[in-house]
Amino acid sequence: MIATFTARFTKINRGYMGELVEWPEVITEGSDLEDCRTMLEDALHEMVLAYHETGKEIPVTRVLTEAMAVEV
Repeated sequence: MIATFTARFTKINRGYMGELVEWPEVITEGSDLEDCRTMLEDALHEMVLAYHETGKEIPVTRVLTEAMAVEV
């Protein structure tokens, strides 16, 4: 099964923090945005493996989110 998660990236002093909106336990940091994306993908894969090994249910959402731009 393929699941989709929403990644949120926040600029911090050391680079970027990345987290998954639907799965708050998946969080990491990277020196730049690309590094943070890579680290977040790795953290997600590791968390999926850990949940499978322990028999926990993976938090899958059926909600579609998308960005909307507006001039302010």
